[in-house]
Amino acid sequence: MAEKSDLMDKIVSLCKRRGFVFPGSEIYGGMANSWDYGPLGVELKNNIKQAWWKRFVQQRDDMVGIDAALIMNPKVWQASGHLANFTDPLVECKKCHSRFRADNIDTMAACQSCGEKLGFTEAKMFNLMFKTFIGPAEEQTNVAYFRPETAQAMFVDFKNVLDTSRKQLPFGIAQQGKAFRNEITPGNFIFRTREFEQMEIEYFIRPPQKDEDWNEFFEHWRAEMKAWITEVLGLKWEHIHELEVPKDELAHYSKRTIDFEYHFPFGVSELYGLAYRTDFDLKNHSEASGQKLEYMDPQTNEKFIPHCIEPTWGVDRSVLAVLCEAFDDSNPENVVLHLPAKLAPYKVAVFPLLKNKEQLVAKARSIYAELRKHFTVAWDDRGNVGKRYYSQDEIGTPFCITVDFDTIEKDGTVTVRDRDTKEQPRVKVEDLVAYLSQKLA
Repeated sequence: MAEKSDLMDKIVSLCKRRGFVFPGSEIYGGMANSWDYGPLGVELKNNIKQAWWKRFVQQRDDMVGIDAALIMNPKVWQASGHLANFTDPLVECKKCHSRFRADNIDTMAACQSCGEKLGFTEAKMFNLMFKTFIGPAEEQTNVAYFRPETAQAMFVDFKNVLDTSRKQLPFGIAQQGKAFRNEITPGNFIFRTREFEQMEIEYFIRPPQKDEDWNEFFEHWRAEMKAWITEVLGLKWEHIHELEVPKDELAHYSKRTIDFEYHFPFGVSELYGLAYRTDFDLKNHSEASGQKLEYMDPQTNEKFIPHCIEPTWGVDRSVLAVLCEAFDDSNPENVVLHLPAKLAPYKVAVFPLLKNKEQLVAKARSIYAELRKHFTVAWDDRGNVGKRYYSQDEIGTPFCITVDFDTIEKDGTVTVRDRDTKEQPRVKVEDLVAYLSQKLA
C-alpha cells in the first residue's frame, strides 16, 4: 500500500490519467480548487448519489425529495442566520496581503505565499456567502447569494411539501445538489472546494417533551449513516472517527452535532455531519416571512412547529473517501481500485482474445451489446489480455469477460475474471446476465 505521505499524490495522478477528475479550466492554467469530473468520475459520483437516493428516499415511506433553486430570495439567508453567522476567521500577511484561515496556519511562521516573516494581522471574520446580482444593475437592492447549503430550501418549502404530500410526522425531506462557499481552502484535492455537492435530509419530529424524545431519532440517523458508510461506501469502520462537537463550537442552529470523520491521507477530517437543529429554522422562517410553517396533528388538531434532525453527506468527500479506501498499489505492477461493485464506473469489461480475428471480435461485440442493456460496460481490445486486466483493475471494474476460441468452436462459454479474487470461471454466454446480476446484487 502507498504510504500516507504520497498516497494523495498517487490518487490525484490516477484520477487525472484515467479520467476520474481533471483540474478545472486546465488549458488556461487552471483555477485554484476547481475540479471537473471526467467520464469515470461522473459515473462514480452518480452511482453514489443514485445509491443514496434509492436508499434514503425511494425505499422509505417517511421520505420525499425536492430539487430547489440555487439562488433564493436574500431574505432566506437573513432569517437563517447565514448573513450574520456564516463566517471563517481569516488573517492577512502584512507583506503580500494573502489571506489564510486562522485555524489552518502557524501565524508565527513565514507566509506560505511570499515566504516573509513580517507577521499577520489579527483574525477577522469573513462571510463565506457567494454574492451575485439579479438583473443588469449591480446595486445593493439587486444583491443575491448562491446557496451555501441545500438545507434552507427544505425549510422554506416545508408548507408546500406538507400540503402536497400529506406526510405525517415523523417524516423527512431530502435533496441533492450544489452548494457554494467562498472560503479559503487548504487544497487536499476535492476535499474542500468552493463549489461542491451535498446530500441532505431534514427529518421533522414532534417538539420533544424530554431529551430522550429527540435523541431516539438522532440515534436512528446515526445508525443509518454508519450503515451507509460501511455497507454502501465500503469504508472500514476503524477508519472512521465520531467527533462529538463541543457545545462552545456548535453551529448557531445546533443543539447537538456529531461529525463522522475519515482518516484521509492528509489527516482525520470531516466526512459527514449529524445535527439536531431543534425548531430554529422553521421558527425563524415563519417569523421572517409571516407564513405559519406549522404542522397540524390529524388526530388532535394540535398545531405546532416541528423540530428537525439533519443528517448531511458530502458527495465529493464521499468520492474521495471511496477512492482512498479502494486504492491498492501493494503490487506496483498491478494497481487495483477495490471499489464496491455497485459504485464502480464500469461493472464489466468485454474483450476479444485477439482483435484481428473477425469471429472473436464479432462474438465479443454481440455480448457487449447485450450486456449494455443491463450494465455499464467497457469495450477493450488494446494490447494483450493481461494488460487489459491490469487496465480495468486500475479503474475498479469488478469483472472482465474474455471471448476466446472455445467460445466460438467448443462450448459457448467465456472466462469471467474477478477483479479481487482473480478467479476465472467459465460461464455460458446465455447465462452471463443472470451470473453478473447475482454477483453485482
